[in-house]
Amino acid sequence: MELPQLIDALDAQAPLAQRHLWLVELLRWVRGEAKDPEASVARVRLFLDAVQARPEWQTRWHDWWQTFVGSVDATPLLADYGFAPRTAFLSELGHRLRRKVLPGTPETTDLAELFGLLLPTRFDVLWLKALDTATLERLRSLLLTPPHTAPDRPPASFWQSALMDALIFCVSQVSATGFASEIRVRMSAQAQAGRPFHELPSSFEVLRLAVQQHGPHSPQALQAAAQLREQLDACRHAAYTVYSHLEAHGVSVGIVFRLHQLRERIVRIKELLDCLQSDQPERATAALLADLAQVGQDNRSIRALIASSSHLTAAKVAERSAENGEHYITRDAAEYRQMLGKAAGGGAVIGFTTWVKFSLYALGLSAFWAGFAAGLNYAFFFVLIQLLHLTVATKQPAVTAPAMVAKLKHIRQPGAVRRFVDEVANLFRSQIASIVGNVGLVVPVVVVLSLVLQFTTGAPMITADKAQHVLHDLHLLGPTLLFAALTGVLLFASSIVAGWVENWFVFHKLDSAVRHNPRFTRVLGPERAARWATFLRSNVSGLAANISLGFMLGLVPAFAAFFGLGLDVRHVTLAAGQAAAAAASLGLGVLMEPAFWWAAAGIALVGPINLAVSFYLAFRLALRAQSISEVNRQRIRAAIWRRIRITPLSFLLPPRSLPEEADAEADLQPEGVPDSGSPPASPPPHG
Repeated sequence: MELPQLIDALDAQAPLAQRHLWLVELLRWVRGEAKDPEASVARVRLFLDAVQARPEWQTRWHDWWQTFVGSVDATPLLADYGFAPRTAFLSELGHRLRRKVLPGTPETTDLAELFGLLLPTRFDVLWLKALDTATLERLRSLLLTPPHTAPDRPPASFWQSALMDALIFCVSQVSATGFASEIRVRMSAQAQAGRPFHELPSSFEVLRLAVQQHGPHSPQALQAAAQLREQLDACRHAAYTVYSHLEAHGVSVGIVFRLHQLRERIVRIKELLDCLQSDQPERATAALLADLAQVGQDNRSIRALIASSSHLTAAKVAERSAENGEHYITRDAAEYRQMLGKAAGGGAVIGFTTWVKFSLYALGLSAFWAGFAAGLNYAFFFVLIQLLHLTVATKQPAVTAPAMVAKLKHIRQPGAVRRFVDEVANLFRSQIASIVGNVGLVVPVVVVLSLVLQFTTGAPMITADKAQHVLHDLHLLGPTLLFAALTGVLLFASSIVAGWVENWFVFHKLDSAVRHNPRFTRVLGPERAARWATFLRSNVSGLAANISLGFMLGLVPAFAAFFGLGLDVRHVTLAAGQAAAAAASLGLGVLMEPAFWWAAAGIALVGPINLAVSFYLAFRLALRAQSISEVNRQRIRAAIWRRIRITPLSFLLPPRSLPEEADAEADLQPEGVPDSGSPPASPPPHG
């Protein structure tokens, strides 16, 4: 619609929806092609020129404007726009999903609902910020100052009243969040003793009375506003002490979300105060509207919600994975030999897992129950391996990667990068030892089991047809490598489940509950309850990882088959056991078949892909959780390549002594680039 048509279409007596649609069309005309903010500002000036040339239209406009401000409620826009209705993570997630799926309507008296239709794009933020002071003053004088003002309704009364109401609502929300039990009990003792949230309502009441009696720009109101800002800062600092409690006792996404909302509420209050008491109200109002438009864009993003609320949880998951990962990294020859022994024992147990897996085929179960039975089989033997203090190679990278990144917490300290490179070499050696140990014993165990079964029952572990099918499934040129990558994702997912479960266990103090709860101590006895509490605290992460991994390996193929995706899993130790069972069934003649060697080549690559994918995903998560800068990532890559060039055997054999690279580390700092350290994951930046 062109500008003359827009001007002529203005009708103060039109229905509610039509009046709002007119404003939507006007702002769409202002945006134009939405490429250049200055072009939009020029359109605003063109509109003002047209208004100034038609004094009779200004009368129509002022009638329309009075009808508009009398029919809409601006307080929800100023106080609640961009905030969750019930300050809960799941509530906000559902709210954003609905906003993405369901269309909005202009037939509303809630200005917050209408605002998304008026300024729906990020470009609106740009052109609002580009408005110059002269244009803003013309907007106020031509459009917002009526020619005749009623004595009981001065021009600023609508906006000032909306700002004060919004301040009341925001201050009340901040107080309510500070008084919430889940926040209050986790504050530090010093913060609780300061009682900042108790004093906040009275500080605002002083401001409200000063504005009501003396005006928003009076010395009394300015002094009261300064005191309110100080009280808000005290509340913010008190709320930040909750992060220390979460770091020590487990993280809750819901609590982190509420703290984030509280911080944003405090920022909103300060913006409203600026708008109320600014010497340039037009500029302050435009800045507030631009910020609200930006908030509207940010609060449409589901990814941003999850990222902002789960950052601390991810950091805690990575930290707990790092604690477990330390047990899987060998640093000398003795630990290397010990890892070989544990891996060999794990391979022997996986040999029995393979036997049970093939035995389940005789039950003739449906796809889901077959997957469930396979998952139960995997979970049982994985847990058995854990309880026997043995190891499975592919389960290590997802927990060892965070353990390595934990070395970078203090990357500014001398030798930090060198120590990290040492851990990379240690991890690589540990993985080789684990794979060699697993595969080196799972193959003979499966062969022996198959021979024993053939001797006692007259039939090997699997039939010849099934053996050929197994070799075909493991063929290097088939989807084996893709399935190996999928298995790496599942290995990483199991570590996330493990970290989350352990965080949940610690957050709810379940070890203390098992140790001291009267019901448990009455049934188990105090000593046995204490032993159970210690066992669960030490093993809950491993149990969660093993059980979740087992059921994912069993059920993911079943669910994929239901949707016709044809996906499967390829775990190097299980695949080696299956290939060994196939070879034992077909006899020595299998060594002359190309299918066997193609399958062997596939298995040789399954292990590295399992490890690489799970390690990469865990490493990325840990880097993000520790906030490692790009500059320091470049230093790390350079240091690793340097170690590969100088001492490549350190990645294969245990060192007799650590390489001396501390002096060379300074050369890895990019010239002219400061050494930016890693800021802590919490608390977040001050609002």
